[in-house]
Amino acid sequence: MTDQMKEQIIMRKVSWRLIPVLIAAYILCYLDRVNLSYAALQMNQELALTATAFGWGAGIFFLGYFLFEVPSNLALQKYGARFWIARIMVSWGLLSAMMAFIGSSTSFIIVRFLLGAAEAGFFPGVILYLTYWFPERYRAIITSRFMFGVPGALLIGSPISSWILGMDGIGGVAGWRWLFILEGIPTVLMGFFVYYYLTDIPAHAKWLEPDERNWLQGEIDRERAKVESKKKLSLKDALLNPHVLALGFVYFTVQVGIYGVNMWLPQIMKTFTFLSTIQIGFIAAIPFAAAAIGMLILGKSSDRRQERKWHLIFTLVLGAVGLIGSAYFGANAVLTILLLSISSIGLYSSMPIFWTIPPTFLTGSAAAGGIALINSLGNIGGFAGPFTVGWIKDSTGNFMYGLIALGVWVFIGCICAYITYRNVQQVKEAPVATVVSGHV
Repeated sequence: MTDQMKEQIIMRKVSWRLIPVLIAAYILCYLDRVNLSYAALQMNQELALTATAFGWGAGIFFLGYFLFEVPSNLALQKYGARFWIARIMVSWGLLSAMMAFIGSSTSFIIVRFLLGAAEAGFFPGVILYLTYWFPERYRAIITSRFMFGVPGALLIGSPISSWILGMDGIGGVAGWRWLFILEGIPTVLMGFFVYYYLTDIPAHAKWLEPDERNWLQGEIDRERAKVESKKKLSLKDALLNPHVLALGFVYFTVQVGIYGVNMWLPQIMKTFTFLSTIQIGFIAAIPFAAAAIGMLILGKSSDRRQERKWHLIFTLVLGAVGLIGSAYFGANAVLTILLLSISSIGLYSSMPIFWTIPPTFLTGSAAAGGIALINSLGNIGGFAGPFTVGWIKDSTGNFMYGLIALGVWVFIGCICAYITYRNVQQVKEAPVATVVSGHV
């Protein structure tokens, strides 16, 4: 057996062990985060929420997320991924279910803030965790597979959430309250499973043969040492690093586009009055089905070619064009969904490619803090996007100008991404690894 064949076997074994569970966890994460958009079809009227108030409540989740993300990721590095990821899941699952008990705009905003604080650290924690298991040359496709949970959650969540809303009145409970209860409890159960299933690092993996875990741990250690041999950044250095801050801004614009659409898509579809709630659920799933396919294809393409910059630029341009185009053809339901699908392919596919960049110059506590800071800065876009669309909708009476604003933000991010990636490449401590196979 050649060394290349042995490596493929090991990486395939690791991928099948870890990625399906992480995808399932991320599906639950995203479902609990965005089921609010479907609850709004009933909840907004019952609680008398304006578009601006809903946008504020939808977005304040990310303020809680922002404040607690860096401390959470540092705790993950200290206490281990297995324990900390499980703790995060149990916490946010309970708070997500508690959304069923809100009764006013005030309680709505408070619980959403706490939900963001509880969930803080999950995504950057998993991104950091993947660097413990997968060499750099595999990370675009591996991150694509993990992030498949995003469109996956929206794809299955749209019809399921619409169906649960149909339980309105059962047991004297509103459908939107059932939605939060039935989609929050599974996360708690999954959190306990994750604690017993995950392994912190390859050296502890009893499900690998001794020579397999020695090879993989050695490969990860050598890659980390190669980066640190040029310049090892401290946590403070990482948090003040201009490249980290610039990447945070780029990710901010991506999240503006993603959440600006996610939180409002059901209500955008509702403007086409001939659609029922169930039809809205299925039609709103179309962009995410397209995004899921595009994410895997473009992530694999980026790894196969070991090319990041132009893949990233292409996906961001696609995202911006789709958003702006959907605004101009907003009177046509078919063209609106088609262009939002194009935008979704671009925006969701950009993320796994984007996340290959920070580990090329960050390791250890610098990676834990830097990745968390990038994600926390970026996720402010999860506040800005929904709030912007809601405010513009209240001001103009339609969604068109809100979608244009989202597209402009993504274009700005595209320009910043080009400049930042070029600068990172100039000071990159370790060259991009030579492709061994690109298949896991």
